[in-house]
Amino acid sequence: MTTSSKLALAEGTWISGKWNKNKYEVVRRLGEGANGQVYLVRSSKTAYALKVGFDTVDLQMEVNVLRSLDKGVPPGSRYLLEADDLTLTDRDYPFYVMRYVRGAHPQAFLHKQGMDWFEVLGYDLLKKLSALHRRGYIFGDLKMDNVIVSEFGQADLVDYGGVTEKGRSVKQFTEVYDRGYWNAGSRKADEAYDLFSFAVLSLHLADTRNRFASFIASLPQNRHLDDLIAAAQESPACQRFRPVLLKALTGQYRTSQEAAQEWRSLMLKSTRRTDTGKRSLWIQTAFAVSVLLFVSTLYIYFQR
Repeated sequence: MTTSSKLALAEGTWISGKWNKNKYEVVRRLGEGANGQVYLVRSSKTAYALKVGFDTVDLQMEVNVLRSLDKGVPPGSRYLLEADDLTLTDRDYPFYVMRYVRGAHPQAFLHKQGMDWFEVLGYDLLKKLSALHRRGYIFGDLKMDNVIVSEFGQADLVDYGGVTEKGRSVKQFTEVYDRGYWNAGSRKADEAYDLFSFAVLSLHLADTRNRFASFIASLPQNRHLDDLIAAAQESPACQRFRPVLLKALTGQYRTSQEAAQEWRSLMLKSTRRTDTGKRSLWIQTAFAVSVLLFVSTLYIYFQR
């Protein structure tokens, strides 16, 4: 396997596909995962995200997932543009190009826009997970750094390096978001695994007492699911969606679609309350758009 120390693409480097012959100029590196590096690149003044892999088999798995997710999706909304190889110092490296999602880190977005957006981001993430699960995969490495939020408040999953076929062992995870880390279940790739990570991510986003610093530093024998349950019960931001989070933490959902539907139901109830006049019109609009997109996705899927 090629390691990251053997691969470095400097700003201004031109990448030329070995087979398709398309060229991309490297703008900057966006990040690095266990199986590759992601770069912001430019072609004909259009920005894309390009991932160079360290292992052909691992990267091909991601390409297959993205192709599956793109079925029935309009060309302008697809994740994957192309897959190819590049040659550096007489060695071929696999890469793929996907649309570049502009946005902010979820914590930074909520800090700027306010915690009222928490419910919209949660619903978006559950929809994204549900779409992936229907294709037979789980995301695996769901964490803060693998989520990006657009300026309009739409959450997207990024870096599909941890995607795993259902039934297999999760191949990538981040400890504090991992069910096994909390002695709360196995690392088998099932929908409940992603939902557990989603619940932890939600608690992390709502964390005002810096609990996660102590969670990360805790010894294995001191980690217990009860700590997460207590955090869910005590968090003001999570109060409305506590039933979903508690079920996700304790593995009570059969599917992520069930969790998304319950989250949506709780959102609808909140909009009928007397304090709706205080809620941002943007948030109500974002929720309406989220519902329409979710219904459209289901329609396209079941019409296939």
